[in-house]
Amino acid sequence: MKKLFLITLLILLLSPSIFVFAQIGPPDSLVPCGGPDCTIEDFFLMLAKIYRFIVWMIATPLAVLMMTIGGIMILISAGNPNLAGMGKKMLWVSAIGLVLVFCSWLIVNFILTTLGYQRAWNVL
Repeated sequence: MKKLFLITLLILLLSPSIFVFAQIGPPDSLVPCGGPDCTIEDFFLMLAKIYRFIVWMIATPLAVLMMTIGGIMILISAGNPNLAGMGKKMLWVSAIGLVLVFCSWLIVNFILTTLGYQRAWNVL
């Protein structure tokens, strides 16, 4: 019963934000070209837009939500070490995940710069 309640609450909290985030952003489409005139730069620009959407519209709000739930679990544990430990674990895992998501840009940027390509990440 508790799991069903938490899943329903999570869906209700995330649903409006997904619709709001879908309206925010540039009016241009995900694919920057429209036919046979596409170049490799357009492909990398599309990858950069997908990356920006995943990081800023999915991963960041989800990590903040998980940190909030972990903090609430610690607060309501009332001396229950299992619940407090689960809350701490949620805080650590979400913080590490957020750091990995933001550091992934450094890895990809390093690889692209090493290969000689530098224009796609200007969109970020």
